[in-house]
Amino acid sequence: MKINVLTLFPDMFTPLTTSMLGRGLEDRKWQLNLVNFRDFTTDVHHHVDDSPYGGGAGMVLQIMPIKKALDSIKNKGKVIITAPQGKTFNQKMAQKWSQAENLTFICGHYEGFDQRVYDLADEIVSIGDYVLTGGELPTMSMIDATVRLIPGILGNDASPVEESFAHGLLEYPQYTRPDDFEGMKVPAVLTSGNHQKIAQWRHKEALRATYLYRPDLLKNYTLSKEEEKMLAQIEQEEDQT
Repeated sequence: MKINVLTLFPDMFTPLTTSMLGRGLEDRKWQLNLVNFRDFTTDVHHHVDDSPYGGGAGMVLQIMPIKKALDSIKNKGKVIITAPQGKTFNQKMAQKWSQAENLTFICGHYEGFDQRVYDLADEIVSIGDYVLTGGELPTMSMIDATVRLIPGILGNDASPVEESFAHGLLEYPQYTRPDDFEGMKVPAVLTSGNHQKIAQWRHKEALRATYLYRPDLLKNYTLSKEEEKMLAQIEQEEDQT
């Protein structure tokens, strides 16, 4: 996969070159192409923004340098802009994007884009109902969520399958040594060696975590008969605590 990013601040993307994603870059499992669209300006001061027509506070990013920067990319794939009016990014989108050969992100700044820039995008996406200084941080979040799903990036291809949201539920609790720390003990089933019971426990605890912390996810999740029984037990157990 090759990911192109149009940004005024390419140095902000250094975190993507570290840890597992960084090793993926070194192994050429994915590529990151950072394009500073200030380089595509034509005036002596390299302006990328101007005051808005009709007046108002702040400065608006111009379409010309962004369009020229976009045209310089040979294989753009899906073009994505982060903006408040976009649909909310989620795990399903990351899974879909991880199958692509090319993706291109356009990062905004200042008071946003000339409206015509949005016409250049295939998809407008938001990471939440809050305002950030620019599109770099949301773009990095979405790249991280997407690239880590590429086979071989995490080192263990089973890891993303078992994580939160992969199947519509939050992930089950995890434990490691020591099994008893200051009286806080690991659930006995996890040290029992009974893999069937461990799998059942994990499934139930994933359902419990979702019920307690993200009950909204259950509205779009189809419970099996067995899960309906589990959920009834969980509700009863939680009512007693």
